[in-house]
Amino acid sequence: MAVSRTQKESILSALEAHLQEGKSVAFTTSQRITVEEVTKMKRELRSEGVVFMLAKKTLIRLAFKNVHSVDLDLDTLPGQVALTISKNDPMAGLSIVNRYVKEWKKDEKIAFVASYMEGRMLGAEETTKLASLPSREVLLAKLLGSMKAPIAGLARFFEWARTELEAKGLSKVADLIQTAPAVKEEKAQEVTPAPETEEEKTEVTSETSDVPAPEAPTPEVTEVSETETDATSGSESSETK
Repeated sequence: MAVSRTQKESILSALEAHLQEGKSVAFTTSQRITVEEVTKMKRELRSEGVVFMLAKKTLIRLAFKNVHSVDLDLDTLPGQVALTISKNDPMAGLSIVNRYVKEWKKDEKIAFVASYMEGRMLGAEETTKLASLPSREVLLAKLLGSMKAPIAGLARFFEWARTELEAKGLSKVADLIQTAPAVKEEKAQEVTPAPETEEEKTEVTSETSDVPAPEAPTPEVTEVSETETDATSGSESSETK
């Protein structure tokens, strides 16, 4: 069906308006896709601020040249080309269309052929890899989960501190922290024997000195008879005289 000049101007005007608001543009080809399937996909895309529309390559090239001052080479793209223009999240349209690409892969109803993002044109392979990345919502959910992890740990610490403060009758967490090393020192004193003091050493020495020393062996004494004593005395007397 031929398109009138007025219709071409209307399509071109709409294309330029969408491109001015768009943060990314994905180019796809569609084959054997039904009107019902396109309507379902467009409804989901619209809810995420994404526009899906068909246009002739000549009008797409002219719209890009007027808005972005870029001369696109669309002659290598097969068949009729559809544009997926994301206005809020640049990854939104790519992610949604990529789900349908996978869902209809067996019938090859839709496929990425190129994309335009941040002033440069990407090929089909780069576009497919980019579309396979997690969506903004998924990335935000992961970021939020990583941020919640330390907060949850901090909340558990405060709950433990509150319980300990109530149990020990303390008023500040600093007091609770200061009492922690004292408990360790008490346990260490219970296990490690205290060194002996000088007084204890003196008591041990005095107790040792009170123990009686072993008796020295008594020398043998030779008994002298009275006769030998009298004889000795008599000889001493005679010598004296």
